[in-house]
Amino acid sequence: MVTPFTAGGDVDAQAIGRNVERWMQAGLGGVVALGTNGEAALLDEHEAESVVEAVRTAVPPGRLLIVGTGRESTRATIAATRRAAALGADLALVRTPSFFKGQMTAPVLVAHFLAVADASPIPVLLYNFPGQTGVNFSSETVGTLARHPNIAGMKETGTDAAQLAGFVDAAASSTFAVLVGAAPGFYPALCVGAVGGIVAAACVLPELCVRLHRLVREGRHSEARALQRLLTPLGRLVTTTHGVPGLKAAMNLAGYEGGDPRPPLAPVSPVVREEIRIELARVLEAA
Repeated sequence: MVTPFTAGGDVDAQAIGRNVERWMQAGLGGVVALGTNGEAALLDEHEAESVVEAVRTAVPPGRLLIVGTGRESTRATIAATRRAAALGADLALVRTPSFFKGQMTAPVLVAHFLAVADASPIPVLLYNFPGQTGVNFSSETVGTLARHPNIAGMKETGTDAAQLAGFVDAAASSTFAVLVGAAPGFYPALCVGAVGGIVAAACVLPELCVRLHRLVREGRHSEARALQRLLTPLGRLVTTTHGVPGLKAAMNLAGYEGGDPRPPLAPVSPVVREEIRIELARVLEAA
């Protein structure tokens, strides 16, 4: 989920609550707060805690609250994970450290995530986003980490179905859940073993994302492929093409409260907004 801000630039807890309530009504299995699209890197720790508190209040029993707790140091990541757990998070989504990306070898990553998992009061999800961080898990690393009892799964943000399938095979565990992190790759990821998705498009069109997941689970692949083709262009517009500003613009157009991004991110131009509006209208008409 995105983090909406007030006109004065503060975290808008009321808007968060209204968005989460609508997403839950749409049938989503939970919410990820303080992820990449939540502009977590632009929030201070007090603001981050206020986001978690607002989301926790709105997420009903039986749905998951996943909180991004990745930091650059192992020590800070453990501290953030413990704070999230104390605020009611069900799982921690922990990205790979990336500032010293050249030093993030497999042994370093294994040591980091094992230390976090050992210290975390809640289960941990690995977060692989090489397009953003420049750090990429290997299948061997995932297989090693999947054996830890407090590492519940991973979010793989990418459209390389072969890599995702490699992660599924390396884990080889019914208790390790691989989740796809990009809407354009949702259908193929589900076909090769992903069990669900954490995708930006669900902020805008949650019902359609839930429908795609259900169609695959029911074996209705022709319908699922058609829905994937419909969703893919918008999915790209609100991620790789226009990023968080594009996602927030799409949410505003869809009746959610995205608001504007926090500087240095800038709102999309009127031209881009119209591009997104046209694509959103096309999807809604066809769906």
